Amino acid sequence: MVMAKRPEVQTASAPVTALSMAGLAGSMLTGLAQVPFRRPWEGPSRVAGNIGQAVTRQTIRSFMGYLSGLPIDEFRSVERVIDDLCRVVMSPIVELLNDVELTEDVIAGVPGVWCRARASSESYVRQPERRESIGATLLYLPGGGYVGTTPMMYSAFVASLVRVTGAEVFVVDYRKAPEYPFPAGVHDAARVYHGLLVRGVDPQHLVVAGDSGGGGLAVSLIGRLHEDGEPMPAGMVLFSPQVDLVLDYPSITENAPYDVLPWNIPVTPYLKGISPDDERVSPVRSDTDPEWFPPTLVSWGRDEMFRDGIADFVARLADAGVDVIGLEEPGMFHVYPILMPWAEASVRTYREVRDFTARTVAPDPSAAQTH
Repeated sequence: MVMAKRPEVQTASAPVTALSMAGLAGSMLTGLAQVPFRRPWEGPSRVAGNIGQAVTRQTIRSFMGYLSGLPIDEFRSVERVIDDLCRVVMSPIVELLNDVELTEDVIAGVPGVWCRARASSESYVRQPERRESIGATLLYLPGGGYVGTTPMMYSAFVASLVRVTGAEVFVVDYRKAPEYPFPAGVHDAARVYHGLLVRGVDPQHLVVAGDSGGGGLAVSLIGRLHEDGEPMPAGMVLFSPQVDLVLDYPSITENAPYDVLPWNIPVTPYLKGISPDDERVSPVRSDTDPEWFPPTLVSWGRDEMFRDGIADFVARLADAGVDVIGLEEPGMFHVYPILMPWAEASVRTYREVRDFTARTVAPDPSAAQTH
């Protein structure tokens, strides 16, 4: 359930919401008007690629900067409008172009959206013997700094993951701050994970994935599963994970001019009294063990603000003996595979995700061995 549609969440009136949407449009237009004055043709790629990257960077920066300054009731109302637009306009196009099926579901009391290839869906292929097998089950935790975004906003991206990996993806609509600070999101993710196991998904056919705040939440989930004695997933895939909430690495300030993130990244609503160096919310500071930590693939951009924290996290995993692949793409910003799926760097990352899941996920769930 979208946060704004939860009965306990406050939202703004229709006129205020309309004004907020108008303000968002104005902010994004102002940001786009600045692009020609920022030498967009310069960069690590060809001219067309550099211009596309500059436009994307300025659009997302204006979008996120405006939303982060809204009161929470206006923020939730705008989030609901964007989600409705995605449902009505984007989702049908995504289904058609990618030959996938989007269906809402509730697992262990937590809502979310499934994305599956139509060729593997019972709704489109009635005969089981003609149905394509599902390569893996991905439990996906979307980003948004622990405060925003909805599963439908991720429909285009997860459809690409389905197409590339042959997996089915469940995008979790976990509770978000400030209404639900830590550890509500971790609890929801753990409930969905356990619910998938109850439904018969073998853990060695299961991959936990996420981006940005959802990536940090994915790592927190692994720690929670270890504490609870749950069997570990076959692997974990992270896109620009927010694994450090202290925000004291040099790249936080050095890359602020180049990233899509606002320079004043908000973390207080999620923490709500928890120390930002607590390993439960900043897993870069936690200890790991290859005996229980799953194989992990991490991608990030060299120009993003979280770069140093992510690189440190990957190095710590490697030093601990965890099977980890780190992909740092030059000239790229935060969650580039989601924002620029056409870029050469994104294509390389998708290819690595495909190969990683093929290597780590059990080819036949019935033959898989649990931890």
